[in-house]
Amino acid sequence: MTWQRSMAGLRTREVRINVPLDHTDPADGRGIEVFARVVAAPDGTDRPHLLFLQGGPGCESPRPSLDPVWPGWLERALADYQVVLLDQRGTGLSSPVSEPLGSAADQAEYLTHLRADEIVADCEDLRAHLGVERWAVLGQSFGGFTALHYLSRHPDSLLAVYFTGGLPAVGRSADDIYAACYETMAGKSLEYYRRFPGDRARMARLLDLAGQEAIRTPNGDLVGPSRVRSLGHLLGGSGGAERLHYLLERDPGSRGFRYDLAGLLPFGGRNALYTVIHESSYADGVVTGWSAARTLPDGFRADPTLLTGEHIFPEWFDEDSSLRPWKDSARLIAGHPWPGLYDPRALSEADVPCAAAVYAHDAYVPMHFSLETASLLPDMHAWITSEYEHNGSNASGGAVLDRLIKLAGGALVR
Repeated sequence: MTWQRSMAGLRTREVRINVPLDHTDPADGRGIEVFARVVAAPDGTDRPHLLFLQGGPGCESPRPSLDPVWPGWLERALADYQVVLLDQRGTGLSSPVSEPLGSAADQAEYLTHLRADEIVADCEDLRAHLGVERWAVLGQSFGGFTALHYLSRHPDSLLAVYFTGGLPAVGRSADDIYAACYETMAGKSLEYYRRFPGDRARMARLLDLAGQEAIRTPNGDLVGPSRVRSLGHLLGGSGGAERLHYLLERDPGSRGFRYDLAGLLPFGGRNALYTVIHESSYADGVVTGWSAARTLPDGFRADPTLLTGEHIFPEWFDEDSSLRPWKDSARLIAGHPWPGLYDPRALSEADVPCAAAVYAHDAYVPMHFSLETASLLPDMHAWITSEYEHNGSNASGGAVLDRLIKLAGGALVR
């Protein structure tokens, strides 16, 4: 594989490998292609490798650039590493899952192979293909969940692991996690309304219209109350509150509002896969059974202006035309008995330098569960910060990753 010069001074090479769909049963004959892009500074092609695991699930890796810098941490990473940007199976250029194929049961069975355990098996195949003895891993959000499974299964393959808003709960049910996220979202909702006092009445009015089936996207899809409430997802990232406010100041009957609303709804659309398999990312040996919908707190039922985050509701598969073809598969996925992802004993024996940015007010990964997990890892340096939201790794322009690299390397004391 030869290096190519591209995009504002970056050196890149593309890697494609064939892997089994089911690593536990490769004899079944089904295979997929996995794509990765290796990126280096012009003078950095002999540096150690850093594998980046993207958030999601169901999201492709970022397409790199230094003009402007994207992702925000990339320039800092390239100072120490050459970076491997993996399109996780089913996404991007890795045998993408874009439309349902076959029966709902066949599609659901296929989707069960897109979880962190199979992604890690792909990573090991990719590492061997590249001839890398050990590499570092950077896991953002769901990518951190995947990185923790990597630590459970293959610690000898890892130089260091950096977690950004992605140190998951171990041994907790999906119900526990969603309940904690609802509590955080209640606080974020109230904080938002204190900042923009008039928006609570605007949101109440919007929810009334949604209940009357009067809110629709430009293509005519119904946006019911629970989809409107999912706009709370914006409150989990820096700048999101402003984006929500600018939406709410528009006339809900206007063309501009409909287009802006469609662009801000976090689920469905271009990446339906994220919605369909999202709850599986919290399934450490459980059946999720539409966990987020089942655990909706009484306070949220009484006050619809309390907004939700990464909480999936089954009625969206009727309302959203991009999700409708996945409805029956999603129902089967919700009833699937998932195997465990994390081995506490293996984690306690993983002698790998680790550092984690634990965001104090993270809307999606509860801080107290992250700290429980941090206590399992013998060489973990957990940094608790309220300076950043869940997207701090990008929003900080590399400052978060810089601190983690120094913490894991012993160059910085907490």
